[in-house]
Amino acid sequence: MPQGDHIELHRKRHGYRPDYFERKRKRDARGVHKRSAFAQKALGIKGKMFAKKRYAEKALMKKTLAMHSEKTSRRKTDDNVQEGAVPAYLLDREATTRAKVLSNTIKQKRKEKAGKWEVPLPKVRPMAEDEMFRVIRSGKRKTKQWKRMVTKATFVGPGFTRKPPKYERFIRPSGLRFTKAHVTHPELKCTFNLEIIGVKKNPNGPMYTSLGVMTRGTVIEVNVSELGLVTPAGKVVWGKYAQVTNNPENDGCINAVLLV
Repeated sequence: MPQGDHIELHRKRHGYRPDYFERKRKRDARGVHKRSAFAQKALGIKGKMFAKKRYAEKALMKKTLAMHSEKTSRRKTDDNVQEGAVPAYLLDREATTRAKVLSNTIKQKRKEKAGKWEVPLPKVRPMAEDEMFRVIRSGKRKTKQWKRMVTKATFVGPGFTRKPPKYERFIRPSGLRFTKAHVTHPELKCTFNLEIIGVKKNPNGPMYTSLGVMTRGTVIEVNVSELGLVTPAGKVVWGKYAQVTNNPENDGCINAVLLV
């Protein structure tokens, strides 16, 4: 990972090279031929994977073009019998109507809205129960096995008190309880140490969400009042969602990306 945006900083201070855009245009033009050459040479699984990827890209492009062209396409109207005679010079024409397809516009807007809420890690590795919990044996002869110890990072809230050992089914060790997270703002490119308000959703299941378990890909709510974010109405934003991007139980801290 780069430790600083040196190239961007240099461009802000001194601008681009005189021939930057011309070189970029030529590089993009060559890219088509390079991709074609690779497609012809690639063999085996690599070739299959590349062909599958290109097929998906082309299918999406064709679908998008068809949707946009359908908005303004013309088609025949229903053969409704009009009252009165049609003039002779219009007899050979077929009346058309402009198909303003609203459904496609709505679909496009829905896609844009869905894209707005995309998370940085859309796919995460599912975790088995054996990996998440450790069996605790209890009782006089250690025969009872109904207790479980959570082996991942957890959040329990400020007013949390443990249940008596007789009734406590899930044990959340105090060494793995976290109250703060390092949250990176993707647009500001800054990281802040913010307090966690709660666990919104753990991708492994609702049980882990209710227990407050934080694994990679978990969506948490953080207190962003100190960042000074405001809504369009001018109200100060108090809580915002962020997604955990690291494995907290390995690193000893929680790193997350703010969902803006």
